[in-house]
Amino acid sequence: MNPNAARVTTLGLRPDAKIRECLPTGIAPLDALVEGFPRGAISEILGPESSGRTTLVHSLLAASTAQLEICAYVDTDDSFDPVSAAAAGVALSQLVWIRCGHNAGHAFKAADYLLHAGGFGAIVLDLCQVPPGISNRIPISYWYRFRRAIENTPTILALAEKEPLARSCASLMLDLERKKTIWTGAPDFSLLREVELEAASRKPVRPVTAQFKAKALV
Repeated sequence: MNPNAARVTTLGLRPDAKIRECLPTGIAPLDALVEGFPRGAISEILGPESSGRTTLVHSLLAASTAQLEICAYVDTDDSFDPVSAAAAGVALSQLVWIRCGHNAGHAFKAADYLLHAGGFGAIVLDLCQVPPGISNRIPISYWYRFRRAIENTPTILALAEKEPLARSCASLMLDLERKKTIWTGAPDFSLLREVELEAASRKPVRPVTAQFKAKALV
């Protein structure tokens, strides 16, 4: 791990709470807002479709693999695109991709094995396509178990979701929203060029938001 790339922050916790090292996302406005993803903790990346969740997940994996760390992506619904991930800077040779075939139960078992095995810089659990009827029945004990498994390690567990699930077990909770979509070309043939995004920190609470852009692959 490169010590020059790491930061330490209290993340707005109580004075007696554990100070955690953070991994910057590489997105300057967002790092100015929350200083990055806390290690040894759960982070939640929230938002609807096309809100920037994938952009932020790719940024996390790119930042972690750039530190020569091994990462894992638990793909509940086969939504991971390795081509766009590689274009965003993710070192695929350092990424374990676990496809769970639309089975949330398998995804949670895979995440549990990975977290308890240890040795990962970042683990992403993609729950974006899991129906509310299933996600709302996830026992709170899972999140406590996951939190205990990594609290004394450098591992980041990032949950990609539409709505918060880990809640009190998460140290960071980011709400993402698409603000503007930019197209170019003729009226009858337009190409998507970039999307303007906004991130708000729900936990810890921040009075301002971060604005950034995601460019389309060409």
